[in-house]
Amino acid sequence: MVARSHLTKALLTLTALLALGAVLPALTYASDPASANWTKLSPATSPSARFGHAMAYDPVGKKIVMFGGIGTTYLNDTWTFDGKTWTQQKTSVAPPVRTGSAMWFDKVSKKLVMFGGYNGGHSKTAFLQDTWLWDGATSTWTQAKMKTSPPRGTGPVMFSDPLTGKLVMFGGFNPTQRIPNLNKTFLWTGTAWHQLQPATSPYGRGWAIAALDPVTKNVVLTGGNGDTIRTDNTWTWDGRNWTLQSPPTQVQALVFAGIAFDPEMKLVVAFGGFGEGVGQDTNQTWSWDGTNWVLLTPKNSPSARDGLGMAYDSAAHEVVMFGGEDSSGTGLSDTWKWTGR
Repeated sequence: MVARSHLTKALLTLTALLALGAVLPALTYASDPASANWTKLSPATSPSARFGHAMAYDPVGKKIVMFGGIGTTYLNDTWTFDGKTWTQQKTSVAPPVRTGSAMWFDKVSKKLVMFGGYNGGHSKTAFLQDTWLWDGATSTWTQAKMKTSPPRGTGPVMFSDPLTGKLVMFGGFNPTQRIPNLNKTFLWTGTAWHQLQPATSPYGRGWAIAALDPVTKNVVLTGGNGDTIRTDNTWTWDGRNWTLQSPPTQVQALVFAGIAFDPEMKLVVAFGGFGEGVGQDTNQTWSWDGTNWVLLTPKNSPSARDGLGMAYDSAAHEVVMFGGEDSSGTGLSDTWKWTGR
């Protein structure tokens, strides 16, 4: 498998050394500590081992879609998961190979939008700024043609805006730039990227985690690679501005972790990642309740990893996680589900 000498992993290690709907009542995990757990699945067919892949739920096709990542080489294959079976999609057109791209569903175009990433090259153009659209109705990829795009970068985050439901993107990382950690916020209009101008922005970072909490109607963001800037901080986006939060407990700076909102628990759930505070991968599961991070203690947990894919499957009503790589740089190909029931 790909060793940790890859650019993505080298950047994470270097940073660790340098940085050492209606409003519902918020529920806490402590209300039913035995209800939520990780369960390993055994699908008949699985994608090859990989990390740094893009993964998101497509409500049109009613399946989770996964693209690319790094296995024995940089990949550009497309897979779908229906809650039980992984199926490779043989498309006539596909985005070029990449890792660290962001992907999320756009309710305007009713397509998954994928942006950026890194293709393994050694030039400035190896950091990508192309936008691709996945149509779940036809299982096809189409490149969006635009006059201007957000800056080249890998590891941005995408999420649904709490006010409009439209797709928003933040951050990314590009070491070929004078300031590698990006901190711009963009709105996808359905045909183009529009840069927003919030009064306050989080410190720039790549490979962070962010998710919409529909209970509090805020997006929560934490972690990532901030170059020499610390990222063990939590920010929320209310649709107009970013706000730095001061939770009683702050999760360590997690890079290339996974995150999803669990409607059963009514909490944002985060797993794994490269912990910059300890300089190694973790297998911890955390929840965000709108005001604080809480370390959960499920009976079963996937092994420590970073670069995993994680998405909530609305059809199966469970969070699904796939792959990643362990601390030795070995790619993983296991599938897990997290259920809050």
